[in-house]
Amino acid sequence: MLPQQKFIASSPAGDVAAPTGADLYARFALAGAVCCSITHGAMTPVDVVKTRIQLSPEVYNKGMISGFRQVVAAEGAGALLTGFGPTAAGYFLQGAFKFGGYEFWKKTFIDAVGVEQARENRTAIYLGSSAIAEFFADVALCPLEATRIRLVSQPDFASGLLSGFTKIAKEEGVIKGFYSGFGPILFKQVPYTMAKFVVYELAAEKIIHQIGIPKDELAPSTLTQVNLGAGIIAGTAAAIISQPADTLLSKINKQKGVEGQSITSRLIGMAGQLGARGLFLGLGPRIVMVATLTAGQFAIYGDIKRVLGATGGVEIAK
Repeated sequence: MLPQQKFIASSPAGDVAAPTGADLYARFALAGAVCCSITHGAMTPVDVVKTRIQLSPEVYNKGMISGFRQVVAAEGAGALLTGFGPTAAGYFLQGAFKFGGYEFWKKTFIDAVGVEQARENRTAIYLGSSAIAEFFADVALCPLEATRIRLVSQPDFASGLLSGFTKIAKEEGVIKGFYSGFGPILFKQVPYTMAKFVVYELAAEKIIHQIGIPKDELAPSTLTQVNLGAGIIAGTAAAIISQPADTLLSKINKQKGVEGQSITSRLIGMAGQLGARGLFLGLGPRIVMVATLTAGQFAIYGDIKRVLGATGGVEIAK
């Protein structure tokens, strides 16, 4: 086995001991929480238009730019920030579990099989780590995502995050109100996150290989550019893979289900009604949104990790 320092990025803190254990993963989680909250919050206007296209294609049927104009003309510019509260809060929690969990499970798998074996099977390591991390992230995200979609699809439902969250809990209960979309959110987010991380890792590996300088010798500004480029590629792939489930998630959270109707039957019925074309409604705006926020996430995540000294993750890229 090669010396460990070949795979561990050094801390920028100089002689200060680098964080390890729970302290290290808490920093990973904080960096992930901040990057996801900032990027998803900033993309709220695009997400509003994308959701409207999915839910009301008979009205919003002229593309993203026209969708922005329609929303502003009908409801005012403020409508583009509908759902900002639950978006920022939900993705703060989700980002902590997603990025912190990914780093934790990746290290766990690497320790289990060894660095050399993990390197040869790195795609499987990336896929498994991201899938497990995303499952727990979705448990935290689902209630706030349900609230966001309800606010966007029914602007008069509530005045904001707290009132909307409380109203759903009171009228529909925790399971039915907040977790009706848990199946489709898993169906959307788990493949999305798996594609996001594996494509990012492999794209970054290829980009660094083309640069011809080892990752731990690259300047911070160059690393940020690598993260942005790999993030755009990863976000585009992830958006396409997860689009059908994203459409179903928007539909199932738009309104209450019929009494006694199961979530599975609702999903099957919706998918049948929409067809292949309907399931990909809003794909253009979503690619713009996801590619942009994914690039931003990895760039911000890398920068915050450096600031926090959380550079002790194990690297298994060739």
